[in-house]
Amino acid sequence: MRVPEHGASGPWMAVLHGGPAAVGNAAPIARGLADIFRVLEPWQRGSGSEPLTVARHVSDLDDVVTARCSPARPALVGESWGAMLALAYAAEHPDAVGPIVLIGCGTFDTGARAQLRRTLGQRRTAEMDEEIAAIEADVANLDERSQRLYAVTRPLYDYAPLPDGPPDPEVAPFDMRAHTETWDDMLRRQQDGTYPAAFARIASPVLMLHGDYDPHPGPMIRDGLLPHIPHIEYHELTRCGHSPWNEALARDEFFRALRTWLLCRTG
Repeated sequence: MRVPEHGASGPWMAVLHGGPAAVGNAAPIARGLADIFRVLEPWQRGSGSEPLTVARHVSDLDDVVTARCSPARPALVGESWGAMLALAYAAEHPDAVGPIVLIGCGTFDTGARAQLRRTLGQRRTAEMDEEIAAIEADVANLDERSQRLYAVTRPLYDYAPLPDGPPDPEVAPFDMRAHTETWDDMLRRQQDGTYPAAFARIASPVLMLHGDYDPHPGPMIRDGLLPHIPHIEYHELTRCGHSPWNEALARDEFFRALRTWLLCRTG
């Protein structure tokens, strides 16, 4: 695993990217906090000789936290799948973490996933459906196909996105196998009742930051977590999609809310 570090002083923090396997996605969040925090940006493990599991990612993150932060209890800031990983880690190691922020958190139940699918279906256009069908028919390589599909469907998730910056040449192409193995295991852990029940062990302060245009249904996800994390706080960002750090109309409010909440709990 590579673990880029941003900032030279301040409380420890780990920023966790989404996907699964969207390495580099969390870098803008890490850079936006590096003036007041010492931020680790773990690039999660890719596919290999053994299928990836949530437990493997939790163990990897624990190795990073123990080696780089101990005895400090770092804040965890996760986006999308990274928010889910932050909760899974905190449930396994409740005494090792400080405050937790969930940005555009993923789903933990079938009802929320069904609503996500309905919202995406309502936003799709006939032209988009034609592009998707062509990619699925013509692109055999799974990693390339996923990248092409992401480019076509990204408008379903964004409200007013800022222009993309230059790509990081050190970030490897999207690893579809890592994504599928990890997500399939997360679904198994939900189906067997592990999650979200295990989150009852989390005592750390928890904040959800969620865009009102994010197709992931924020209020439903929050309500599903509340029985297990009754102290969770919820802040909805208006005119904002799934990636608030990249939203022209919500970026400033996002960083202001994120920094203020974290500083009050790490200072």
